[in-house]
Amino acid sequence: MRTSGSRLGRSCSRAGCGRVANKTLTYIYAESVAVLGPLATFSEPHAYDLCEEHSVRMSAPRGWTVIKQELDHEQVGPTNDDLMAIAEAIREAGTRITSEEKAIPERAPIGDSNQIGRRGHLRAIPN
Repeated sequence: MRTSGSRLGRSCSRAGCGRVANKTLTYIYAESVAVLGPLATFSEPHAYDLCEEHSVRMSAPRGWTVIKQELDHEQVGPTNDDLMAIAEAIREAGTRITSEEKAIPERAPIGDSNQIGRRGHLRAIPN
């Protein structure tokens, strides 16, 4: 018996069901695929949030492929592969030359005797 009070979470999308949803069902019509996975972060207009009972009893049209993705409770946070992908993306972004840097021509030194050293865009000029 359900009490009328405040409850946390979104409701099951099935008509007449008032249970709290814990799975999200999405259809990919072009590929005849139904994907049932963990509850989506946001409620999407073309996805269906299902409670435990309805997610277990869920069926797809004949000939469709059903993909059931389970949340791995042991894996919390990013994996080592995720962290390496982030580090690689940052490394690539740091070495990439932006279009503004390409557009600015390099200044020719006034004289080799006046230029002591150059590091990046900075120059040390003796007094």
